[in-house]
Amino acid sequence: MDPGTKTFDIVVIEDGVAKVEKSIDTATIAKNPDILISAVDKLETDYIVAPSGYGVPVTRGSEVLNPRRFAVELLLLSTEDDIRRGVEAGEIGIWVYDALSKAVEHLVKRYGIKVLFLPSIILLPTVPTYRKLNKIDMGTVDKLAATFIAIHSYSNREGIDYDNVNIVVAELGFGYNAVIAVSKGKIVDGIGGTYASIGTLTAGSLDLEVVVRVSHWDRWDVFHGGIFYYTNTFDMNALAKAFENNEEPQASIFKGFVEAVAKDIMRALVASPRAEVVMLTGRHSRIELVKKLLQELLRDIEFIYTQPLRGALISKEAAQGYAAIGEGISGGFFKDLVKHMEIEKACGTTADYLIHEKLKIFKERIQNTYKELVTHPKICI
Repeated sequence: MDPGTKTFDIVVIEDGVAKVEKSIDTATIAKNPDILISAVDKLETDYIVAPSGYGVPVTRGSEVLNPRRFAVELLLLSTEDDIRRGVEAGEIGIWVYDALSKAVEHLVKRYGIKVLFLPSIILLPTVPTYRKLNKIDMGTVDKLAATFIAIHSYSNREGIDYDNVNIVVAELGFGYNAVIAVSKGKIVDGIGGTYASIGTLTAGSLDLEVVVRVSHWDRWDVFHGGIFYYTNTFDMNALAKAFENNEEPQASIFKGFVEAVAKDIMRALVASPRAEVVMLTGRHSRIELVKKLLQELLRDIEFIYTQPLRGALISKEAAQGYAAIGEGISGGFFKDLVKHMEIEKACGTTADYLIHEKLKIFKERIQNTYKELVTHPKICI
């Protein structure tokens, strides 16, 4: 299951082929999580890869002692007070958090050891520590999952082994972008949605001079400040059309959005200088004008689309990646790529690399919560 900003996608794969796909509007699930729960309960599968948010080291449901707290505090880096206040304020993003937490609680209690939770990019041992300092979002689990499919796609396309895959992955989702650097088939750096340049929903990385002018931030503020709020439209196709018709200010905002993605790609190329191509994934990457403008800005590197798994017709690459990683962990078709990317060696918490003194209490809380809620915590040595 990929808990996307626009849709929750469910994919069942067998031997590397997508057998079942289902896409449910996120707003629908936010209002009634039982719809998601019912959809999963109707499936017959060996394993279930649950929504994993900001990620944990590979963890089975049977290792989780308190699934509600596990979801709220570790997967979503939130508190029950955040959830309560956000729901009361009518924040759809927090409704999604609440729905996701309820789904995780159900899955763990009903399926136990059959449930898998996955890591995000900051937890991977293939990313050097010095690139992790004062970061959390180097790419959430869905971005790792999309990158997994991109590596598989490029390996197949070129007929090369995984250790010859040098690419940058640009994942342009409905609300968040991420750019991931891949060297020799391993993720070596990531610029996650809330850390990347301005997105459609999220403000992205903020000037600290701006940050310190706000005395209090709410958990749901990460969902705000993007270009959709500036243009008062939530349709990227409409902005692309405005660009083609030279309608201001939408045309300039669309151009700025694409330019920001290009700048993030250039940052990722520092970590993967031998990258031959940029693999595009995500909802907004499918807008041809986005690809065209990116290619015009970065003429020395090729932009290509990530190919879906065989049998996949409607699901996002992230959902396919969730399923593929789970299948690999369980010894299936993708076991070699899971091993190559060292996904099962992920360790620690997403807060481990925070060094600013103002974040000490938060860091300790997340680390202690992880040790408290998981029976066999994987602590980085």
